[in-house]
Amino acid sequence: MNDPVEILLVEDNPADSRLIMEVFRDFKVENILNVVDDGVKAIDFLYKKNEYNDVSTPDLIILDLNLPRKDGREVLAEIKKDDNLKFIPVVVLTTSSDNEDVKKAYMNHANCFITKPVDFEQFTNVMHSIEDFWLMVVKLP
Repeated sequence: MNDPVEILLVEDNPADSRLIMEVFRDFKVENILNVVDDGVKAIDFLYKKNEYNDVSTPDLIILDLNLPRKDGREVLAEIKKDDNLKFIPVVVLTTSSDNEDVKKAYMNHANCFITKPVDFEQFTNVMHSIEDFWLMVVKLP
């Protein structure tokens, strides 16, 4: 049996976080979902600082762009500039569909950019697509 996949969800919208947690509970692949609600906490988590000193390094990061305290764009850039973190795939999952956000995310080496659907069924389908691709098809580092 494989070890569970460690996922870090960086999402400030409590409704989206709850929905994602529910969908992840139904995943075929065993996973551990850690949730932080702002960019500063995300960086603390990744560097195992403050309250996060005992956490595992995530296998996958799902990152919102519009975050309090430290913007998701800054978080992404920081992750991808760090030799100890840049190997972690980052899925940008955000309400933005702005072409400039898409371009900047890929310039900062996001592994993919997904605009959150507003429809519940479509949102669930997107989350299952993330599972199918990132947890079942792709070999994570």
